[in-house]
Amino acid sequence: MRKILTAAAAGLLLAGVATTPAWAAPGPNPQSDHSIQVCATPRAGDAACHARQAVDANGHPIANATTPPSSGLTPSQLRDAYKLTSAASGGKTVAIVDAYGYPNLEADLGVYRAQFGLPACTTANGCLKVMNQNGGTSLPRFNTGWAQEQSLDVDAVSAACPDCKIVVLQANSASFADLGTAVQTAAKLPGVAAISNSYGGSDAADSTYGNYYNFPGIAVTASAGDNGYKGASYPASSSYVVAVGGTSLNSAPGTSRGWSESVWSGTGSGCSSLNAALSAASSSNTGCAGRAMNDVSAASDPSNGGLAVYYPTSKTSSTWGQFGGTSEASPIIASVYAQSGNTGSAATGTYANSIPYAHTSSLFDVASGNNGTCPTTQWCTAGAGWDGPTGVGTPNGTGGF
Repeated sequence: MRKILTAAAAGLLLAGVATTPAWAAPGPNPQSDHSIQVCATPRAGDAACHARQAVDANGHPIANATTPPSSGLTPSQLRDAYKLTSAASGGKTVAIVDAYGYPNLEADLGVYRAQFGLPACTTANGCLKVMNQNGGTSLPRFNTGWAQEQSLDVDAVSAACPDCKIVVLQANSASFADLGTAVQTAAKLPGVAAISNSYGGSDAADSTYGNYYNFPGIAVTASAGDNGYKGASYPASSSYVVAVGGTSLNSAPGTSRGWSESVWSGTGSGCSSLNAALSAASSSNTGCAGRAMNDVSAASDPSNGGLAVYYPTSKTSSTWGQFGGTSEASPIIASVYAQSGNTGSAATGTYANSIPYAHTSSLFDVASGNNGTCPTTQWCTAGAGWDGPTGVGTPNGTGGF
């Protein structure tokens, strides 16, 4: 598979929030002829979705009407790479929070799961629920880019955790108020073990937005962004969430693992100037005075580890393609938490993001690659132990979670 470099995701300001982090030199300036941003550039105050689609040398999406692209990661490959083949959740629920509607979500998910021999996940059998940001059945209008984001998210959960139930909450818009309301609704639903958020914006303060993500006892994951080393991105920079970075994942026959992993050059990383450092990360020597991104990571490179996805090209038509971005990594990590059965504790105020730091020996340590130029090497360059792009590592079974 080709190494891919991603196009710089649009930066944005959260409405009413001062964004004064020390932004470093941009990460690698990714080439849009190898992947494309699926969501339109957001309005000021809105979130950017972090899904990207792999394209060929001519800039055309890697897509096929009838079969998955041969270069796309399959569920069995994903579970083998992260040693999840024997893992199961016992029917726990992973919630997906995205913006806008996707009328063919259930039908498209059915095509994906049937293609790879996964058990059916439908509204009729109770595996799937789709609701609006308040938990109702009146769903928002269709948006192509965000619907493609949703297809990646539900397919990634299906691949990583075939027995997980899935609930998709569709916010009315990509504003942080609407997306945050959807997260709050998800946290109230019975059986929800993890909530995945594949979107973000500039660094922001938990004192302003943290009530949307503050749920000890539920693994709230957030993707780090697709713009290389640029500084912190919210909600991944929240002290309440699991910040998820991205890797390039390649088959490596003849090695003990069977796979190799390095930093995906597009993954976000950085230090928050607005939120407190995690006490659990104190022994990792992150070099950040505040909250350090990231905690863990997973496959995100659209070409090297991009997931085969059945996705919508319009409100009524769908096809096969290959997708990545840190939007791929967030639902993967949420699914691993659901299978671990260890998501922190509401009773003790323990957050899921503290868990991997206590179990680093049960993770794959990613020790090569970088995502840009930064004042402190480990914020953008992988090495032994914690580093900004990949955190303390990627899943090696569920023991690290």
